[in-house]
Amino acid sequence: MEHNPLLNGISVKEHDETRQGEAFGSNPATQLNVNAPANGKQFYVESYGCALNFNDSEIVATLLNKEGYGITTNYKEADLILINTCSIRENAEQKVRERLRQFKAVKKTRPETLIGVLGCMAERLKEKLLEQEQMVDLIVGPDAYRSLTELIQEAASGHKAVNVLLSREETYADISPTRLSSNGINGFVTIARGCNNMCSFCVVPYTRGRERSRDAYSIVAEATMLFNEGFRDITLLGQNVDSYHWQNEAEGSLSINFAQLLAMVAAISPDLRVRFSTSHPKDITDEVLYTMLAHENICKQIHLPAQSGNSEVLERMNRTYDREWYLQKFNRIKELIPECAVSTDIITGFCGETDEQHADTISMINYCKFDFSYHFKYSERSGTPAQKKFADDVPEEVKQQRLDEIIALCRFYAHEKNKAAVGQTFKVLIEGPSHKKVDGQLCGRNTQNQMIVFQGGQAQKGTYVHVKVTATTTGTLIGEIV
Repeated sequence: MEHNPLLNGISVKEHDETRQGEAFGSNPATQLNVNAPANGKQFYVESYGCALNFNDSEIVATLLNKEGYGITTNYKEADLILINTCSIRENAEQKVRERLRQFKAVKKTRPETLIGVLGCMAERLKEKLLEQEQMVDLIVGPDAYRSLTELIQEAASGHKAVNVLLSREETYADISPTRLSSNGINGFVTIARGCNNMCSFCVVPYTRGRERSRDAYSIVAEATMLFNEGFRDITLLGQNVDSYHWQNEAEGSLSINFAQLLAMVAAISPDLRVRFSTSHPKDITDEVLYTMLAHENICKQIHLPAQSGNSEVLERMNRTYDREWYLQKFNRIKELIPECAVSTDIITGFCGETDEQHADTISMINYCKFDFSYHFKYSERSGTPAQKKFADDVPEEVKQQRLDEIIALCRFYAHEKNKAAVGQTFKVLIEGPSHKKVDGQLCGRNTQNQMIVFQGGQAQKGTYVHVKVTATTTGTLIGEIV
């Protein structure tokens, strides 16, 4: 699975593909029945992994709220504890297991509390979690959230409840997700589910099913609703957004591709910024790039995971492109949109990777000088083609050494990009107070997704200002309103 860089902004650190959910229900934009649940029960939900997982938790929250559940930020008070899981890397699963042990302890004082696992681990480890480790009461796969009510009832009667069936049709297009712990400015809209790419290292096709695109009109309607609620920066999400293709059977031959969908969402308002993630190097087209050029409010940033800079490794990964193809795509982006930021994912220590092949990845980083990037040591996942076909034969210490080299190099180029921004003026969308809690200091992002902090004066959250960059840290620009 590709990483979504829009979860936590700029990063040049090894990212463990895991983010723990915040205390949901505390944000004024959250339209959940927090204090007075209609059925007298409350649920707690915690999410790990990518932006798609967080968006799924919002869908689940909406479904439960319709059934009368309120939400609580304290799992010890919850009648239903849910954890939305990630199976991309081993340490993500270990973190989830540790958390489940803490949740299970609640049953000693409140035995009626139900514990459920959602998402990718639910699909992958259902037998272990239910029978061998006896950690949970219900398991719900990413395509089975509509069956939650029945599964809860079954679990409450003392039976283990499971639905991990994958669907070729389910997109939850009719559900408007409740925005959990949102800042009220940045929103996420899922445009497609599943994946058809079958990268040899990835579990996503087996845990999320085959790719299917969501009704384009429902996407525009959800984005419009978010804009009307005050959101000003919306990210269109998919495992591979560039392969989005929706056929409207009601209108005969009408079909909409990703470039057309981008234009439709951008047309909602010039005050709405539109981002997207993730792009696959084999699918991104000139039509998408020209659409970005045609709309000032489509952000000039593309997340284009390379995974490796060596063609033989890419072939073993089944990425369906080689080094030359990736560099051609990178060059085309820079040719048409010179100011476009390009971020990437790198996996180091994949099966059979030699020192020379690692050197090719280093040389690609030196060529592309990525604006920001995410790095991972290869983590073998059971059931994937890589696990079945290749030996995980790169020693752990070599993986770590190579990873450290990649991190240092990418950190250098990210800092160089930031230093080059000093003296430039950017249009910035204000997201709120600076995380450093300095009086009067605000923060926001430019179109390239760089975070900028500045003294706000009378400026308001959700508005645009022009900020001149005066200084930089490794990860953050510092400026002043002009």
